[in-house]
Amino acid sequence: MMLVLSSPSGAGKTTLARRLILQNPDLVLSVSDTTRPHRPSETDGVDYNFIETSVFKTRRDRGGYYESAEVFGHFYGTPREPAEAAVAEGRDMVFDIDWQGARLLAEAAPEDVVRVFILPPSMALLEDRLRKRGEDSPDVIKDRMDRAKAEISHWNEYDYVIVNDDFARALETLELILKAERQRRIRHPWLDDFVNGLMGQ
Repeated sequence: MMLVLSSPSGAGKTTLARRLILQNPDLVLSVSDTTRPHRPSETDGVDYNFIETSVFKTRRDRGGYYESAEVFGHFYGTPREPAEAAVAEGRDMVFDIDWQGARLLAEAAPEDVVRVFILPPSMALLEDRLRKRGEDSPDVIKDRMDRAKAEISHWNEYDYVIVNDDFARALETLELILKAERQRRIRHPWLDDFVNGLMGQ
């Protein structure tokens, strides 16, 4: 399964994704490539793979990304190889990507993708969270708020929607989604032989 989490910046998807993985060590996080500089709070290879623009474009042109986009003058992409390896090993992978990436990923692997959208309880609280980060200028925060509205407008393309007004409850809901999706019949191909065996007894 490829579990996609999307939300406007500051709504909590990254924190939810990391906590979900802490509680489910069998999950793998897809780490996106980006050409933007890393923030003081970020770690290369953990939050993003920070790479040069020339390297990014070469990988993109060779089909190395499920999806890629330019945001605020920087490139972002979801590497294809780690995801395909995880799925081949029967492992579930979590993706922290925007609606465009989610759409392209769902088109590339429709039976494997489960999409969850994380909504903030209010736009005022979302802006307050961005300001408290202390990592962006007022102009960048304004751009992020404008982009947040555009992002939120795609909420109805997702399989599930969680309002993150209480982190513990949002995480519990995400856990329930993970457990339910893991029980889908299509994720258990061994059932065909099992049921045939039952019927033959």
